[in-house]
Amino acid sequence: MNPATVLADNEVGLSAAEAALRLRRDGPNTLPVPPRPRPILLMAGQLTHFFALMLWAAAGLALIAGMPALAVAIAVVVVLNGAFAFAQEYRADRAAERLRDLLPLRARARRDGRVTSVDAAELVSGDLITLEAGDRVCADAEVTAAGRLQIDESMLTGESRPIDIAAGSVIHAGTYVVAGQCEAVVTATGRGTRLAGLAAITQRASRPRSPLTKQLHRVVRVVAVLALLVGVLSFAAFAALGRDTTESLLFAIGVTVALVPEGLLPTVTLSLARAAQRMAKANALVRRLEAVETLGATTFICTDKTGTLTRNEMQVVRVWTPLGEVTVHGAGYDPDGGLEGPPAAVNAAAALADSAARCSPDAHVMQRAGRWTPVGDPMEVALHVLAARAGCPPAPPIRARDPFDPHLRRAQVTDADGIHITGAPEAVLPLCDSERDTGCSAGSDTGRETGPGTDRAPNPTTGCASAPDTGDARATAEARVAELSARGLRVIAVARRTDQGGTRLLGLVGLEDPPRPDVAEAIAACRRAGVRVAMVTGDHPGTAAAVAAEVGLFGDRRIVVEGKDLPGDDHELGALLNSDGVVVARVAPEEKLRIARVLQQCGHIVAMTGDGVNDGPALRTADIGIAMGASGTDVAREAADLVLLDDHFGTIVSAIRLGRATFANIRRFLTYHLTDNVAELTPFAVWAASGGAVPLGFTVLQVLALDIGTDMLPALALGAEPPNPRTMDGPARVRSLVDGRLLRRVFLTLGPAEAGAGMLAFLAVLYAGGWRWGAPADPALVALASGSLFTAVVFGQLTNAFACRSESRPARFGGWRDNPLLPAAIAVELVLLGVFLWLPPLPELLGGSVPNALGWLTAALAVPAVLVLDLIYKGINARFGAGSSAADRYASPRRLRRPRA
Repeated sequence: MNPATVLADNEVGLSAAEAALRLRRDGPNTLPVPPRPRPILLMAGQLTHFFALMLWAAAGLALIAGMPALAVAIAVVVVLNGAFAFAQEYRADRAAERLRDLLPLRARARRDGRVTSVDAAELVSGDLITLEAGDRVCADAEVTAAGRLQIDESMLTGESRPIDIAAGSVIHAGTYVVAGQCEAVVTATGRGTRLAGLAAITQRASRPRSPLTKQLHRVVRVVAVLALLVGVLSFAAFAALGRDTTESLLFAIGVTVALVPEGLLPTVTLSLARAAQRMAKANALVRRLEAVETLGATTFICTDKTGTLTRNEMQVVRVWTPLGEVTVHGAGYDPDGGLEGPPAAVNAAAALADSAARCSPDAHVMQRAGRWTPVGDPMEVALHVLAARAGCPPAPPIRARDPFDPHLRRAQVTDADGIHITGAPEAVLPLCDSERDTGCSAGSDTGRETGPGTDRAPNPTTGCASAPDTGDARATAEARVAELSARGLRVIAVARRTDQGGTRLLGLVGLEDPPRPDVAEAIAACRRAGVRVAMVTGDHPGTAAAVAAEVGLFGDRRIVVEGKDLPGDDHELGALLNSDGVVVARVAPEEKLRIARVLQQCGHIVAMTGDGVNDGPALRTADIGIAMGASGTDVAREAADLVLLDDHFGTIVSAIRLGRATFANIRRFLTYHLTDNVAELTPFAVWAASGGAVPLGFTVLQVLALDIGTDMLPALALGAEPPNPRTMDGPARVRSLVDGRLLRRVFLTLGPAEAGAGMLAFLAVLYAGGWRWGAPADPALVALASGSLFTAVVFGQLTNAFACRSESRPARFGGWRDNPLLPAAIAVELVLLGVFLWLPPLPELLGGSVPNALGWLTAALAVPAVLVLDLIYKGINARFGAGSSAADRYASPRRLRRPRA
């Protein structure tokens, strides 16, 4: 069909009055946007989760106990942390708003017998619309007339190649017209479109709670129960000593508040934020902070093909001619490049490229923002780029044109040099069957340079080297077609017909959507890290299999299955998918959702990559959704937890590495916090166990000064430790923040070392000052001993910070370039120690005074005590493997279990 006549004989279309009536009846052609939670409600959510509620309760108890300054301090911590988290979430969840951007602002509709431009929101069912190359389809519609119409449906289906559309076919809102033009009758608008249906699935899908959130809640519950238990025991001990009930209650409240880890929540949040900044520098944009740790816990990646493993760029890489094969060099759609091969074959390939480009005059490339982008059918654009790299001259004017016919599967153009033909090999080769293949044609090759080193003597008429007279040229070409196709290339045949020589096969073109250069290495790194990878794509199974083989994705079983062939039983589906290197092709959005859920039921932490609207629901349902930032749609980016700014699959590996490092860092500063709690609790335990015979070494305000003052910055610095070189060696470790190894280290090594050194300093100063067991102690002497205890705990904690840098190696005091925050935090901790001891009125308010010489000496013993006991503990672990059953033991996903009915 001639494109110029496509729109000639059409109906009148709707009248303006009828269109207005239908618009009032059906509503505007816009996608429904669900109500978004108000910012105040989002902020309220950040201030009322379990941990925040526990801190609010602590602030209330502090107020009741007559400590308003403490209550205010806790409240400030909660509000600041909530505001920071709110800012992250508020910027993140805008998928519904972005969905509206997928529809064009204007459309061309036939109203009252003439084509007019209307607001796309005013289109109604029954409208007759016209579309041409470059337009975005504005509603679901049935095509009534089409000429060379090709639609890019990749955002809906995942299919990378444009689809040929004929009259009677349905096109969908949000897709693009790549080539040709058409008229179509609108069948659905707004919420009735397929795009709106996918949007609804995306909005209904709920994100699972991250592993970090679950574990933090578990830790907080344990700490809350422990704090309440200690508070009750403190009340009982105080009352047993005959103290006033009110005084006993206030003391118990103070102890309970002191044991609540006020610094844990901001430390976790800021550690995740720090990791998110590092990921952003590595071109991975985190949209939810919890996603940082979730990515590190990932055990299974379901990756798309087009735009994720490949560049989403059609590119000619091989050209076969009867005179030889040529390799094409160049990147993407950049016209710069060249052809490499025997000179005669290069000349023949240039003639082929010239004819191929003439058959698609509408396609070309243009430079936008420093990047070459295609205009028209990507395959036809790739042929134009081939012609540019071959140095072909401008084509003469076209005399006649038969655009690509999906039934004939070929296209042709007539000009002064003859008829140029491109198409599927099976459609073009029969036209050349009775002709002698010369490998070049008259008209465009005259004057091409041939000389020493050419395979054959130049033809005086064409300027090309002559091909041998073969009787099996078609058989040779068909064999080459099979060979190129087996390599995953899309094959196009090119021929030329002249008055002098009939129809000659110029050769074959092999096109590919090339894999990204770092994909094979990234997949290998995933395997070393114990992360399984599966390709889940809407593309053709043959194309998907070829790409999987090229990048090394296939596992031992080389499984390739289409979405329609997936088992209906979830247990059988899990058994099929629960292995490495599976390829699932022709997948519908609902099937991607089901795949994510079944893998989660198998015990996997699932990461799902995608770039199209069809990927939105699966991205939300997966434990972590990863969208392409450069080539992906807004819907995919807004539904995801992580956006790859450079679209490189290798960036995922970098992000996993940072995610694992973040989990290790959280364990580091959690060990640090809990060790401090042991040292803080010990004076209260000694006082209670002695029945008051030993004076109470700490006041509640001193405990808070340690938690919020001296300990906060070193803990934050531990959260910034860089990834360990062994981070990606082996599967993810058991995802438990608090396990037996951590508890043994805290309660059997670090905690006792720090607490013992502190109590030694406290009792030594008391005895040196004349105090004896059970005797009343002078308040000034108790303040002196308390200051020594406070100093010993600070010294122990600054040493503990270096010990916590590793769970297996000795304390590291070097490597400042790796983590410059740690020495800075230690320096600030020492400054704060001086402030709390010397700056009035803080010593009197806290209850401790500057240590004497004995106090400083005994407090300093905390440093070697922590170092020596930590070294002994790590040595025992290294020799006997005492910790290998917990955090150091690699975990595999759970065995497949049948989902509950």
